Amino acid sequence: MALLVLIVLGATLGWLASIIARTEAPGSILRQIGVGTTVSVIAGELANEGAVVGSLSLLSLGVALGATGAALVLYHALRLRRTNAPT
Repeated sequence: MALLVLIVLGATLGWLASIIARTEAPGSILRQIGVGTTVSVIAGELANEGAVVGSLSLLSLGVALGATGAALVLYHALRLRRTNAPT
């Protein structure tokens, strides 16, 4: 159950990040959802001591939320830096 919650949390945060950043390219939206899901599952698993099959603690949910938010901000910062780089 915890794994399902982390996947849904990461996908939702990735989707919300695409709305906030006004991303319209389908590939970019899917990348953000993928980044959000991946980081959420990894951070939640590490904070929950590797027990993803069992219950999810509030601490691991918070860690997953914070790590996913930070990863998506970093993704957008690097993407913006790459598009504004002088050629």
